[in-house]
Amino acid sequence: MKQALLVIDVQNEYFTGALPVTYPEGSLANITRAMDHAHASGIPVAVIRHTSPDPGAPAFRKGSHGWELHDEVKKRHADIVIDKALPGSFTGTDLGAWLAENGITTVTISGYMTQMCCDTTARQAVHLGYAVNFLSDATGTLAVSNAAGSVTAEELHRAILVTQQMRFARVMGTEEWVKEK
Repeated sequence: MKQALLVIDVQNEYFTGALPVTYPEGSLANITRAMDHAHASGIPVAVIRHTSPDPGAPAFRKGSHGWELHDEVKKRHADIVIDKALPGSFTGTDLGAWLAENGITTVTISGYMTQMCCDTTARQAVHLGYAVNFLSDATGTLAVSNAAGSVTAEELHRAILVTQQMRFARVMGTEEWVKEK
């Protein structure tokens, strides 16, 4: 089993923009811990950045402060940085080719948001034949209210983790993942 760490959308928008990630507390510290461990262990790291295809978009507009990677991610090693325009990190990107070139069979998911880009990427990975680890404390989300209803950040995060564990991924904490490698 050769694996890669995927660091998905750890961008300023989720810290200083309109979509502040609030749960779980400490997710950024766990993401950077996973990145540091991966680099020290020779596990390739793919940093993935969401880029809105609309140049007038209020969020994730290329070149804007919200689009930029968080400083803690920027100062860490990444083997590749991939821009994407949709929630799935495989859609319209070179991620699949990069994983194949590196002989990767397992991807470990970290980043934001749990229910959107992390969940979608994990599902895509399974459909493409990869094994998936989903880091429960190195992914995160926020409370959501819309025409369909509302859900707290904790409820939303937990529901996705339970669903991931049912079929798509092995859900684990960063500490467990670090000790395993």
